[in-house]
This record gives sequence, C-alpha cells and structure tokens, in this order.
Amino acid sequence: MSLARNALLALSTNRWLRERATRTAFVRRSISTFMPGERLDDAMAAAQQQQGQGIGTILTKLGENLTRVDEAEEVTQHYLAVIDQVKSARLRAQVSVKPTQLGLDLDRELCFQNLQRLVDRAAERDSFVWVDMESSPYVDPTIDLFTRTRARSHRIGIALQAYLYRTAQDVEALLPLGSAIRLVKGAYLEQASVAYPKKADVDENFYALSCRLLADDAQRAGGLLHIATHDPRLVDRLARFIDEHAVPPSAYEYAMLYGIQRPLQQRLVQSGRPLRVLIAYGEYWFPWYMRRLAERPANVWFVVKNIFRN
Repeated sequence: MSLARNALLALSTNRWLRERATRTAFVRRSISTFMPGERLDDAMAAAQQQQGQGIGTILTKLGENLTRVDEAEEVTQHYLAVIDQVKSARLRAQVSVKPTQLGLDLDRELCFQNLQRLVDRAAERDSFVWVDMESSPYVDPTIDLFTRTRARSHRIGIALQAYLYRTAQDVEALLPLGSAIRLVKGAYLEQASVAYPKKADVDENFYALSCRLLADDAQRAGGLLHIATHDPRLVDRLARFIDEHAVPPSAYEYAMLYGIQRPLQQRLVQSGRPLRVLIAYGEYWFPWYMRRLAERPANVWFVVKNIFRN
C-alpha cells in the first residue's frame, strides 16, 4: 500500500485537520466532485437524474461512531423518512447505513433493533437496506447484525472488503444464505497482519471473490453481488467472466460512487450492464472525502497543500 494512501487515511481521522479543512473554500469546492450537496434534497435530485440515465442509486448519510443514544435514534428516524421519500418519488434507490450510526458503539442490541426498524420499513416500501462495513474490529459484530437480520428478511445486504485476509472465509459462510454482498476493496488504514498491503494482491483477491460470488451455487442460493470498483481493468475482466459463464443480470450489479469514473459508468449502461451509484450527503463528509482521495493517491499532496495554503 502506497505511503501517500497511508498518509491520507491517517489524516482522515485527524480532528484538527477536519475542522480546518471543512472551513476551507478549496476543499468545500472539491467535495462537489464526490457528492452533489450536503442535503438529502441534493442527493434525491441527483438520484432522479441518474434514474433518467438508467442508473440506480444507493443513498447514504455520512457519519460514523456516534456517541449518544439520541443521535442513533435521529439517524434511524432519518433513514425511515428517506425510505418513505424514495417510495413517494418512485426512485430506484436503496439506502446504506453504518452500524456505528445506529448505535453499535453504545449497545449492540440497540443497534440491532434500529436496523430491524429500517429493514421492516424497507419491506413495507418494497425497498432494500445495505449495511456498510467499517474498519476491521467491526467486521464480526457487523456480520452478526447481518446474519440475524437476514434470518428474518431478505431486504438486507452487507459490504465486505477484499483487502482483508478473512473475507474469503466470510464469503463462504454467507454464500449459502443467499446473501446480497457489496464487494469493495476497503478504505480504512489496516495493519499488514489483517489486510493485504499491496494493491495488486487486493485486486486479485477482489477478482477471485467476485468470481466465487458469481458461481453457479451462489446463484442457486439466490445471492446478489455488487461489484464495487472503479478500476476499468477489473470491470472488463469481470464482464468477460460474466459473459463466458452466462451470469444473468439478476445476479449482479456494478456499483460505483457518484462523480467517479463517469465515462466508465456511461459505458457500462450503454452496454446493458446493471449499474447502481452511491450518492453520499450530510455535513460529516471529511473522513469519507479523505478516504475517497486515498483511492487516487496522486491527488494527495495537491489537496493537502491547498488545505494548508488556505
């Protein structure tokens, strides 16, 4: 893993830098590359525009590691309202939530109950809830939340991270459940003892795990794979696998982030590939923004220089 990427991921947790950067005009302008605005209305308008282009949406309100029960309740109420608004607007949109937004750091059972409220509402509105994955210490409790919920509803999916060594075993455990899995590379600063340090190894593991989740037995179990990468080589390599093995569109979707690799997104849609793009919104965008920049380390020093200059 590059020094630039490690540096940016480390900076993403720096409170002083976050407070300074969020007041900096340069950074506030550049965040518009990755999110249409801080308000839900901004995200809904962008989702409507995407839908007109044949692209589905995942909506996520930024924030993590909440420290009060009332904050977790506020987030839960927010997502309940979002699910209702998506239904009313007839949007082909789903929601994604981090467990620490629902109170995981406070009380696991409280978090579970809040998640059930969202999944129950999604079932009522013919919608879907994704559980996002956070750093490696949260993997076990997040998978537990997912499996408990999946036992009572199919309206839930989970993100797994290809840079973790353990993910191959997690895939095998979740595959028989007919799980919806959004496979991402991983965007947290992890030790080499738990995660592949080299990008090439992460890429190869991403490909291998994707192929496993597209295999015949995974399809028979009713699984769904979100192929969450912006790497054109991986996109095309997996497209060839899908075509060679006659994988139906119902078994997968490509998943990308708003504003990233737009020409590639357009190419996928034009070629008939299912695509769903995540739109983030909210005021707590700095850590998320830094993790996005870490995916393109060439931008690191340009951005940091401008933060301190301003």
